This record gives sequence, structure tokens and C-alpha cells, in this order.
Amino acid sequence: MTRLTTTLAPWTDSTLPLLARGYAWLPDRMRATHGGPVRTRLLGRPAIALRGPAAIGFFYDERHISRTAALPGPVLDTLFGQGAVHTLDGDAHRARKAMFLALLKDEAGAAALADHVVLQWSEALTGRDGGRRVVLFDETALILARSVCAWTGVPLSDEAARQMAGDCTAMVDGFATLGVRHWRARAARARQEDALAALVRLAREGEELAGDSGTAFEVVAWHRDADGRLLDPHTAAVELLNIIRPTVAIAWFAVFAAHALHRWPSHRDLLRKDADGHYARAFAHEVRRFYPFAPFVGGLAATDLTWQGETIAKDTLVLLDLYGHHHDPELWDAPYRFDPQRFVGREPGADELVPQGGGDPAHGHRCPGEDITVALLATLAAELAALDFDVPEQDLSIPLSRIPTRPRSGFVLTTARQDPRGTV
Repeated sequence: MTRLTTTLAPWTDSTLPLLARGYAWLPDRMRATHGGPVRTRLLGRPAIALRGPAAIGFFYDERHISRTAALPGPVLDTLFGQGAVHTLDGDAHRARKAMFLALLKDEAGAAALADHVVLQWSEALTGRDGGRRVVLFDETALILARSVCAWTGVPLSDEAARQMAGDCTAMVDGFATLGVRHWRARAARARQEDALAALVRLAREGEELAGDSGTAFEVVAWHRDADGRLLDPHTAAVELLNIIRPTVAIAWFAVFAAHALHRWPSHRDLLRKDADGHYARAFAHEVRRFYPFAPFVGGLAATDLTWQGETIAKDTLVLLDLYGHHHDPELWDAPYRFDPQRFVGREPGADELVPQGGGDPAHGHRCPGEDITVALLATLAAELAALDFDVPEQDLSIPLSRIPTRPRSGFVLTTARQDPRGTV
């Protein structure tokens, strides 16, 4: 197939079309080039967008793409935080990333976090009389905030847990937009960074905090970077939020799971019969593939590069199309069909399923918490399938123009009773 490349005039900028089209913007542009590179400008900077398994390997090679200074200030001030691991490269990145890998790639730790989620879910949704109206997105965010803070060792009152849940969802909700959502996200991050930095200072001054011994909080508070120095309290707070916030963000996937179970109810029976959890894991993978989460990731060309005959000048913004990758008919059979059977009996390849980035988490920028995301999403899918609930009339549309998106209603349900496990 002949591949064409769209070359735009230097004054053409795609920032406003991206904001207007959201997830559809880059896949639409990619279709015009038959999946080949797309050249444009974003925020005035020359940019090129790539897609496909080979592009993932190219993008996550640090000799090609640098993440230092690639993330714009508004994204750091809302989603990741100034000084976060996402902004580092080379030895500095590897030393900081090792801390996250030790915390988040531990199977026993992931299982313990899942146990917290099941307990909180039971108390919130299955331990009460039926007929309760629940906005699933909000309820799940609170469940996840309470669970991850207990697991991390961050002591929170009930009111503080609600604030943490609201602030973490605000950070994610406002990173890719302008206006009120963006400023709400900035305020939420500043509030939580200040609170967590204060806890780090107290711990270093010898104050005993509830549950801080041997926890993720203790690891981050006493972590030394590649230069041998402790993280300053602000940066420690940023990295604690980079454990807590992504866990709370699983609420987006949870409402997508509920949406899938409502739209294709046959999966509920399969999940209820899933004694070994294999189908729940396949279901979680398909939710992450099918539904929109991150539209793309970006970095800067570290030097003058060549990609499939295309020259890429140093400091060009390089985008890797994630949403389009998961709906590319050259990579997936019937990509717009929701089908967990794609993953039954197998785990997806490293550069096959990349909703949270690609590459090797040990050496690159792939999210080290991906295993926890899959485990918790599989847990929540099984809990949803076991929960007897009604779905009242509401707007369950998922607007692709909004980043990040979710069902407009947040998925409202009315609880009834919990079906015994193993029954249909």
C-alpha cells in the first residue's frame, strides 16, 4: 500500500481541532494518510504523529525520544506534578522509576490492594439495603481513594478521603482542557501536594503516622535519587500522588466496565461463573482496549531522526497514537466489537495493548502501575457482575470530543441485592 504524508503549511496549528475533536482527531488524520505519519503543529510546535507496533519501539527508545521538557506546564500542574518521574530521562529516570517498580510490580502488594478494594466495595454497595441510588463513577472513585490511601499508608479521615477522591478525579479530568476544569485541577493538585508534603515533613521529623512503617508512604518519604539525596517534600508529595491518583483514575475504567455489562449483559454470566478469574482479566484487557482513555502520548525528538523514510528534526514533538492503535483494523479483528475472547487464555504482547503507554516499564516510561490497574479492574468487573442492580433512564453516551471521557451520567445505578457467587 502506498503511504502518503500530509504536509501542512507552517502556520497551520491543530490545537483547536484537537480540543474540538478529542479522541477522533488523530485517528481521522491517520486515516487520511492510510496509517502513515501525520505532520502538523500543536501549541505552535512542529509535530509528527506515528502509529503501530514498530512506532512504539521507536518512540520508547530514549536515544530517539526525550520526555524532559516534553510535557507542557499545564499538564504538569494538573496531571503529573512538577518534578515527577515522567519528566526525567536516563539515569535519573531509572533511579526514580526503580522506586515505583518495587512498590507497584509486587504481586503480594497488588493482591493486598485488591483486598482493600473488595472490602470497601462491600461496605459501600453490598452491605446496605437495596434501592440506593448510586453514581458509580463517584462511588468507585471514593472506594479507590480509601483503598489506595490505606494501602499506601497515608492516614485519612472520612472527610479527607472524600476530598482526595474529588481532587484526584479533578486532576485527571482537567489536564487536557481549558477553563474551569483546568483551574479546578490545578487547585486540587496544589491542595493535595501541600497536605502530603506536610505528612512527609512530619515523618522525617520522627512523628509516627498511622501505618507508615514499611508502606509505600515510608518508601517514598525516604527515597534517595540518583544523586543520593532525599526527595524534597514537595517532590515526594508529587510521587505519592503518582501512586494515588492513577489508582483513583481506575474509576474511569470501572464505569466503562459497567457500561459494557449493561450494553452486552451476556458477559455478566461469564464473569459470575469465572471461578479462577481468567475471564475477568480478559474482560479487563478488552475494556482497556475498546474504551477511550489516553488519546496519545508525546515526547521530543532527541536528535535528528528518520522514521520510515520521514525526517524528524531535533525537538519536533512526536506523538504516539494510542486510541487509534487500539481500533486499527490492521492490528485487530473487528476492532469496534467488544470481545474479551481476544484475551482469553493469553496475555497481550507488550506493544499490542498500550492504553497506559508502551515499551518496557523497567527501562522506559510505561506506567509501572499497569499490573495493578488490570488486577483492580478485573476485581471491580467481577464485583459489578455479582451486584444485582437496575439502570434507570439516563444519558449513557460517551462523547469522544471530551478528554478524558466517560458516560455523561457517570453511570447511575440503583442497588438491589448481591447475587451469590457462582450462580446465574
